[in-house]
Amino acid sequence: MRQQYIIILVHIAGWLLFFSLVTGFVFRESSQQDIIANLISGAFLFFCFIYLFVFYFNAYVLVPYLYFKKKQWLYFASVAAMFILVFWIHPFEHLLMQNDTRGGPAQFSNGRTQPSDDRPPPSDDRPPPSGDRRPPPSGHGPNPADITGIILFIAAWSLSTAICVGRQWRLIEQRAVRAEADKANAELSFLKMQINPHFLFNTLNNLYMLAVIKDDKTAPAILKLSNIMRYLTDEVHEDLVPLQSEAECVEDYIGLQRLRLNKNTQVNFTVEGDLTDKSIAPLIMMTFVENTFKHGISNHEPSEIVIRLASEERYISFFCQNKLFETKRNTERTGIGISNAKQRLEHMYPDKHLLIINSEGGLYTVQLTLQI
Repeated sequence: MRQQYIIILVHIAGWLLFFSLVTGFVFRESSQQDIIANLISGAFLFFCFIYLFVFYFNAYVLVPYLYFKKKQWLYFASVAAMFILVFWIHPFEHLLMQNDTRGGPAQFSNGRTQPSDDRPPPSDDRPPPSGDRRPPPSGHGPNPADITGIILFIAAWSLSTAICVGRQWRLIEQRAVRAEADKANAELSFLKMQINPHFLFNTLNNLYMLAVIKDDKTAPAILKLSNIMRYLTDEVHEDLVPLQSEAECVEDYIGLQRLRLNKNTQVNFTVEGDLTDKSIAPLIMMTFVENTFKHGISNHEPSEIVIRLASEERYISFFCQNKLFETKRNTERTGIGISNAKQRLEHMYPDKHLLIINSEGGLYTVQLTLQI
């Protein structure tokens, strides 16, 4: 609403400036009374109406309903009809003639000033009739080519067309930005739908293994799963979640994994810094944590899994590392998870994240830094 008021004020100011310039040019040598009389005269009001009509009829009828509707030939035919009408009416020439009849400096249509009645009478000693202040006839009517009126027509038409085209471009750009945002949101929703079922499937597999061997740790594992499910249900649908909640979800997941690990595997999980009042994309770290446990565990060889989360004033750092073992697990599924994580990072943290993944020296290392 405020923007509409601003546009209206700009239009009013623009027309006042336009008509002020015309008034100053046409009535520059007229008295104050003559200027007021000319401003309320029919010729001046008709002059204003002509150019207001050209501007707004082109801006709100011809351009939107003809030019933008791919009816260019009809549009240019209409503009040509308006041009012929203005050319035939001579609005500016009639305004000059109106000023002449009211006592202003008489002008021929070629621009030369006609002598006024205050000058000496002609050489034939025949003074003009008393009270007749009209200029002598110029010998012909209005100039058939009202150049100034044509220039004003072109200016009004060009400006209104430029404003309409500029407004249309802005609308197209806004629609493009909105479409990109909708596309990004749809892609993020699709990626989350891929993450959640996969994460839940693996966790249920772990619980199934505990239930089969009738381990006493099954009940605590179900409680941890309940906490994770509550988190997945209540919070991960948002674009950002509290960092504290995300860290607790990771900790519960690591707790579930520890229930099935043997003594050959050591898990070091540390959290540093203040996690309060900070947010992060949901489950963005969980993909890498899950991948670490999937490929960093061996039933025969010793292994160590290192997971660190550090919170600083403007950055969140995540680090995980595990030893690489040859496994028969579905590596294609893991690749999908890593690819999804990368795409989500590109959407949620464009130019604000650094992800380094390498597998040198038999160790798989992930270093993720997020700017918040």
